[in-house]
Amino acid sequence: MAGDLHCHTKISDGSLGIEDLISIAKRKGLSTVSVTDHDATAGATRAVILGKRMGVQVLHGVELSTMDHERDRKAHLLCYLCDSPDRLEGLCRRIGEGRRAAGMEMVRKVMRYYPITPELVVKCATGSTNIFKQHIMHALLDAGYADSLYGDLYHKLFGKEGSAVVPIEYPDTRDVLTAIHEAGGIAILAHPHVYQSEDLLTELVSLGLDGVEVWHPSHSDEQQQALLEFAVQHTLLTTGGSDFHGMYSRTARPIGSTTVSDDCVAALLRYKQQLAKKG
Repeated sequence: MAGDLHCHTKISDGSLGIEDLISIAKRKGLSTVSVTDHDATAGATRAVILGKRMGVQVLHGVELSTMDHERDRKAHLLCYLCDSPDRLEGLCRRIGEGRRAAGMEMVRKVMRYYPITPELVVKCATGSTNIFKQHIMHALLDAGYADSLYGDLYHKLFGKEGSAVVPIEYPDTRDVLTAIHEAGGIAILAHPHVYQSEDLLTELVSLGLDGVEVWHPSHSDEQQQALLEFAVQHTLLTTGGSDFHGMYSRTARPIGSTTVSDDCVAALLRYKQQLAKKG
């Protein structure tokens, strides 16, 4: 059996509800799953409860959006098995407020060219804690202005030089690492190669990073092997998962399409027990 430790639901920018996600994970035969919504912990807390009812081990998780200000690059930190998720609520709220303001400005920019309504975007974002680019594209798709979520229109609006791009201010990665540890969580650097975070990874190890996400759909076999060797060298935990978003994924990534072994899950749980003993 295996585990998928990186899944998103409607709470952030996924298209499936929590119960449906866990049901599919169970049918897939996964032993463990983790709900790691962006900058929101409520879904993960509910998922743990539902998992117990449905016979699937669910690890509490959250994926926090950060900025490596020294290198001017985004970086994501996964927090697992947090003792006090409420201690991260202030951080999540600040990130959420920034994303909400940027989201509404993006909607206004899009509406200059395409006569969608804010109500349609909000409808597409039903169940989410915020408005993501995927929800705006969903509204454009429903209105007939696009034939895919990530086609030419997406790149025109939200690509690197997109006409509707609005930057979001994220907290510094190092501050978020500290916040995770203060809340009693395990800090994992998510998909290092997505944001070219190799140098940051080395720096964060010296600041107490607990592990690194090795297995991810965007990582090549060579990158995964290099990350695994790095983790062994620095005695880091190794995690992974599909980064599931349902219909909001750029490519097909079913739950369980990228997994970790039960040994990796067991190592994560043992590490948590050791932290608890140190108290």
